[in-house]
Amino acid sequence: MLTGTISKLKTNLHRPLRAKLIFNPGSGQPGESPQQLVRILTEMQKQHILPEVYLTEPDSQLERVVEHAIKSGIKLIVVAGGDGTIDSILGAMIGNNAILGIIPTGTRNNVAFNLGVTGDIADSVALLRHGRRLKIDVGRVHFGHARHWFLEGVALGLISDLYPMADGIQHGDLSQISGLLSTLVSATPSSLTINLDGKEHLTTNAHMLLVSNMPFIGPHFQISPHVSFKDSHLDVFTFSDMSKLNMISFAMLSRSGPLEEAGIKHFRAKHLSIVSEPQMPVLADGILLSSSAIIGQTGTHTLPDMLHIGSGTETSIHVHPRAMTVMAGKELTGQRPVQPVRVESIMKPDES
Repeated sequence: MLTGTISKLKTNLHRPLRAKLIFNPGSGQPGESPQQLVRILTEMQKQHILPEVYLTEPDSQLERVVEHAIKSGIKLIVVAGGDGTIDSILGAMIGNNAILGIIPTGTRNNVAFNLGVTGDIADSVALLRHGRRLKIDVGRVHFGHARHWFLEGVALGLISDLYPMADGIQHGDLSQISGLLSTLVSATPSSLTINLDGKEHLTTNAHMLLVSNMPFIGPHFQISPHVSFKDSHLDVFTFSDMSKLNMISFAMLSRSGPLEEAGIKHFRAKHLSIVSEPQMPVLADGILLSSSAIIGQTGTHTLPDMLHIGSGTETSIHVHPRAMTVMAGKELTGQRPVQPVRVESIMKPDES
């Protein structure tokens, strides 16, 4: 009986597996993309994976590409690129039986990092066959007319202003420093009204607010070991009494270890709505949203110009539990057992 089961498993592993490979030649180090693609195809051949390759372009409609592949019977969608490329296909992956595989070739590869896909191309391709199949939570943010799926998180307030400049500095654009410092000095807190699950109402003054679905954001910056993308909840952090120096450190995402500031409060919810006065800008997985227009998907984390935003526009954020299936590593990065109750303040690592 056991021998027959093992034989069947071996047969399944050698059975050809169709896949759609979304390859972004502009991710990470573009000069290495030809060699990367050859290595990926070589490793897929070893794993008996038969890919249909799509090379992304700046104007590619990747959700349509993925939807067409799924309709044609392909169940494995493989993204070779960074977080922005993954973000561009999310809408097509929600609520169906397709599986997302990741070969991290981008700059930060934070989604892959959270999922334990941290090896080289050969290791990442092997996980497409031998990894853990997981259903994970996905977030959805509504801001005026804008709608956006997200995996990592949503940021409101000063971090949304600082992030584009801090991101540019981290990529070598030192001309952004003066703008970052000017924005920091002139920043004032907003009055926030927050509703959690329609039951709890919070009011606070804060420079920024973060809603996280994954424990790490940006360049592997750990928000909290208690954040999980498998608990059917979002983690909400309010930054009420942080110094501006600490806020710029947060925006630069340069500190190590989880957030442990006295001015940070931590809540958990499935649905939340936020109204801010004056209106805070909203950033979802690196995409700056406008309340006046629907922001299209792009292959990279492009930040479109903000249109005029009136005060009092509600930001509504929801979690969609187990909405997407992924191939993950054998060990997830920074995951702890799901907390059974709502957290009311930041817990230190030894307070689990």
